[in-house]
Amino acid sequence: MNRGYFADMKEFKEHGGKIAAASKTLIPAASAMKFPVLAGTFSNGKSMKLPITSNSNEFNKESLAVPKVSLVCLSFRASSQEMISSWSKPFIESFGDRKDLQLFEVSFIDKWLLGLAPIKKLLLRVLRKPKNSDNSVLQRQIVYSFGDHYHFRKQMKVLNLLTGYIVLLDKSGRIRWQGFGTATPEEVSQLLSCTSLLLKDQ
Repeated sequence: MNRGYFADMKEFKEHGGKIAAASKTLIPAASAMKFPVLAGTFSNGKSMKLPITSNSNEFNKESLAVPKVSLVCLSFRASSQEMISSWSKPFIESFGDRKDLQLFEVSFIDKWLLGLAPIKKLLLRVLRKPKNSDNSVLQRQIVYSFGDHYHFRKQMKVLNLLTGYIVLLDKSGRIRWQGFGTATPEEVSQLLSCTSLLLKDQ
């Protein structure tokens, strides 16, 4: 968990961010891990917490209804943004008309100085805003998580910070599918198929 940048880069050059293949099928609910509670901030300064479930306090704030399924994309370094898009773009294209889904792209900012209130406020003003289509019901929600994420990374088994991590959550906040790095056409198909199955099952 305390590996440095050069160790991550050496590994990244070997696998290009694909630390493992994506799940081919849904992870059974009985054995699925619960997504760790993660505090975040939207670019407008509003606070929120993931996952959003009926037991959380987020579902009645800012119109964040409890989703049947949530796709959560985790990015620890800017280098993984394109990887995240390789999953989120086809997800929106396929489920853009659904109101019972949520899509979150979470960027982690671990520099303590950037988490200080005045600097954090200024930073949120200049950070990227979601480029959403007016024709899509499902919208990308950009979330920033500030501070030390050691325990979160440990629970999620995040080792290499240069790659992207993608998880599909059910309405109880359980991880039912996961992917890594840049999506292949086959993995996109698996994600969409598993999402459809999960929607029917919820």
